[in-house]
Amino acid sequence: MNGYYFRQSAKTRQWAVAEEIRLKLEEALVKGLPPFGSAVANGSALSHPTPADPPTAPRTEIPEPRVPKPRPRVTVEQAVDAYLADAVSRSVESSTLKKLETIFRKQFLVWTRAQGLEYLDELDLDALLNFRGTWKDGPLAKQKKQSRVIGFFWACVRRRYLTENPAIGLGKIKVVQIPTDYFPSDEFERILAACGRLDKGGKRAYDIEKRGQRILALTELMRWSGLRIRDAVTLERHRLHGDSLLLYQAKTGTPVYVPLPPHVVEALERVPPGPKPNPRYFFWSGNGNPKSAVADWQRSYRRLFKLTDIRTPDGERKRCHPHMFRDTFAVEMLLAGVPIDQVSLLLGHASVKITEKSYAPFVKARQVQLQESVRNAWKVGQPTGRGPENSPSASSASKKKRAGLQLIHTRPKTGTG
Repeated sequence: MNGYYFRQSAKTRQWAVAEEIRLKLEEALVKGLPPFGSAVANGSALSHPTPADPPTAPRTEIPEPRVPKPRPRVTVEQAVDAYLADAVSRSVESSTLKKLETIFRKQFLVWTRAQGLEYLDELDLDALLNFRGTWKDGPLAKQKKQSRVIGFFWACVRRRYLTENPAIGLGKIKVVQIPTDYFPSDEFERILAACGRLDKGGKRAYDIEKRGQRILALTELMRWSGLRIRDAVTLERHRLHGDSLLLYQAKTGTPVYVPLPPHVVEALERVPPGPKPNPRYFFWSGNGNPKSAVADWQRSYRRLFKLTDIRTPDGERKRCHPHMFRDTFAVEMLLAGVPIDQVSLLLGHASVKITEKSYAPFVKARQVQLQESVRNAWKVGQPTGRGPENSPSASSASKKKRAGLQLIHTRPKTGTG
């Protein structure tokens, strides 16, 4: 009625009685009778409806409908405040919360004010396309930002600020996936050898030899455990049990361990203390923001990679960063034939699909299957005596296999079938 949908109980368990109430409500709605209003006939209002049932029939009372109050319009600022408050209540990571603050409070709100858009229902697909056109990020950053914008509007739909999500029409942002790079054994050995020469000749207050031992131990830890640099820098000593390192606690409550080589365990146990030692951690003082400590180590690694000077086959300097030690751990495991689901578990990925997206080219079993598929394709559609299998370089095993197949085809049939 007038754009409102009424849903209420008939207050009965008998279908016939409920159907009678429905018919009366429908008739009252069409004729404008109470409880929906007064009917107007020939310019005069009827004071009361004419009863449709005979006087002897029992009178059925029509429940009074509840008219919902129209919801007030929600401003963009109110929606952003509610969304960020919900993120805080869900205890999201501080880094994630900071990104949300940047996207929605420092960029989205500022843009809507500049465009004169005050209310949330004023935003349509064209407006969001214009907002996306102001982004100066790279393709991958744009893709992640767009997914957060879509999630923001879905939250608005769930809160009934909007009836539909205007952001679902945003086209997919194309991202060229760069294959994951890693450090082969020869490059990794060069990096380890350069750790002792990192600050050679530099004037630093802290002991140069100890700095080299510490970055060597941190490098070995990331390479053989697969930890991210932040998790490695803030690693607590109690997580090392003998030669096994506790990576994380799974959602099922089961701890996930990774064994470390003896020389890595020895390097961790003998790592020199930092300028502000803390017996609880291997590499962190425990003071301040861990992000600042990670930034200090990243600067050291930039100097280390510059000193190592690893080059690509075409002579260009290889782009190196500390996360490649984690990639080296994963790639070497896959090249050794470790199932990808186990590698995903060690990396702490939420799904195997995340591992496949980054490391699928290095799955040894998949490469073998691809090679076998190509060899099998050689035999399809080739005339007798042609094809790579008949080349002089064909293996003796394949010749014996073909001879066995010919023997099977020429064998006389038996009566048993």
